[in-house]
Amino acid sequence: MNMYSRILGTGSYLPPRRLSNADLAAELALKGVETSDEWIVERTGIRARHFAAPDVGCSDLAVHAARQALQAAGLQASDLDLIIVATSTPDMVFPSTATMVQHKLGTAGCPAFDVQAVCSGFVYALTVADAMIRSGAARQALVIGAEVFSRILDFSDRTTCVLFGDGAGAVVLGAADQPGILATDIHADGRHRDILCVPGHVSGGQVLGDPVLKMDGQAVFKLAVGVLEETARTSLAKAGLQDTDIDWLIPHQANIRIMQSTARKLKVPADKVVVTVDQHGNTSAASIPLALDVAVRDGRIRRGQHLMLEGVGGGFTWGSVLLKY
Repeated sequence: MNMYSRILGTGSYLPPRRLSNADLAAELALKGVETSDEWIVERTGIRARHFAAPDVGCSDLAVHAARQALQAAGLQASDLDLIIVATSTPDMVFPSTATMVQHKLGTAGCPAFDVQAVCSGFVYALTVADAMIRSGAARQALVIGAEVFSRILDFSDRTTCVLFGDGAGAVVLGAADQPGILATDIHADGRHRDILCVPGHVSGGQVLGDPVLKMDGQAVFKLAVGVLEETARTSLAKAGLQDTDIDWLIPHQANIRIMQSTARKLKVPADKVVVTVDQHGNTSAASIPLALDVAVRDGRIRRGQHLMLEGVGGGFTWGSVLLKY
């Protein structure tokens, strides 16, 4: 009998500190950086974001989301066979954030590791977990996207610091005899690494290079729109479905213009696109599972519907997951 994976439960978490565009603009003004709510909304669609407190790490956000997902799935942490955390902002160089999440959940023994594909990280992690369940290596997997991007922002650069926020989202995948995840498609092209990166590293106890985010926004936009349509159509083709079969498009929440452009290319109506970028900003690997959980909990997403998840991020990485919820 063929083995498949399906989503058993979802969860998410946002740190309490919420900054509207006006709040952020006021803070930036103290540093001599000018911006405004109108400027940010017009270019990005973002109206607010959440920042974690200084003593809160990526693993802390991840654990909150994980507990919600486990509760929704009706499982305990001890039931898990696999934990994967997608993040670009781990608590430490090593060990992995996933092992810290495992410990904070009060369990041990199952494999736990991180996946680093920046904003495509959750799609990559879900693809890995699905493959492990299909192979029989795991039966119940916790997949988390969690980020504290506020730690790597240059608050003197208004073109990037207004875009990002902190948060976490999670799903519990379980083995099933009927398909849940129908198709996955992931890619990377390192030639474009310089258009979105944090060009710093630790050496000899010192930070070498520049440890804050750098982005060529126009180059990212141009690449993103093309590859997102391509990967979505590839996953549809693998599953033998058409774009008209998509009930909900849940894209990486980077920029409302990218999301709207991709939806038009896939002929997905605007009211079938899950949008949280206005309230969360770009939470990188957390953005897709955050948006998924919001739409599940408010009742928009129902069992039996087809969901298209897609992301693109630094690397350059991109990919999609088509699933039946």
